[in-house]
Amino acid sequence: MNATAQNISYFSSSMNLFEHIGRFFIMMKSVFSRPEKFKVFWKMFFSEVDSIVISSIPLVAFLSVFMGGVISLQTAANMGSPLLPEYTIGYITRSSTILEFSPTIISLIIAGKVGSNIASEIGTMRVTEQIDALEIMGVNSIGYLMLPKILATTFFFPFVVIISMVLCIFGGWIAGVQSGLYSTHTYLIGIRAFWHTDAWYVYYALLKTVVFGFLITSIACYFGYYTKGGSLEVGRSSTRAVVAASVAILVANYIITQLLLV
Repeated sequence: MNATAQNISYFSSSMNLFEHIGRFFIMMKSVFSRPEKFKVFWKMFFSEVDSIVISSIPLVAFLSVFMGGVISLQTAANMGSPLLPEYTIGYITRSSTILEFSPTIISLIIAGKVGSNIASEIGTMRVTEQIDALEIMGVNSIGYLMLPKILATTFFFPFVVIISMVLCIFGGWIAGVQSGLYSTHTYLIGIRAFWHTDAWYVYYALLKTVVFGFLITSIACYFGYYTKGGSLEVGRSSTRAVVAASVAILVANYIITQLLLV
């Protein structure tokens, strides 16, 4: 009986997952319909750029500086072999920052900050019947609420990650030079090392960022829009949105890396 119950529970969970995926793609069809009034759309678009992207820059900058410092210090601490040149510290800091830390770690942090805000905002509108009022007035509530958010994050989030890359490398330089582990000249040699072959890593990282930005916002919008109940359900929807977006980022990161780097 226990095995049968577990099988039924697993089957039910799988069906719920497919239901969410199907409803998500149906929602996306409505999201990318033509806006009814472009003047209203552009006003909301730039408002979302400010509230979602620009407001995240101070947090990203703070985290990036310390993240770069930790990367460089840990690399220097593990440089025990005399066969490795000193500039390897700068090279590893640059490569780790561009390939993984700035695009992926920052995206996971933004998923927690932005995803929960979007899900709670739209979820509150759902439980207070503001979305129902928009639909009664004949407005495409999905496109009206979600399209500016998704486009703002998808197009402008890569600029935030570029800032993160620069500040992460800068933080690595500050940490290493101040601790006396290496000189500025040595660190800069490592930053410039093999750049002619590794420059395309930036494009790879920015491509990941575009995908991550889309996933963060669209998943948060989905869970917020289909919230049912009261204020407690709004909180649960925010939690589900952050968890689902984080899982989606990690899965997408693996797929993109498998396709482009392996």
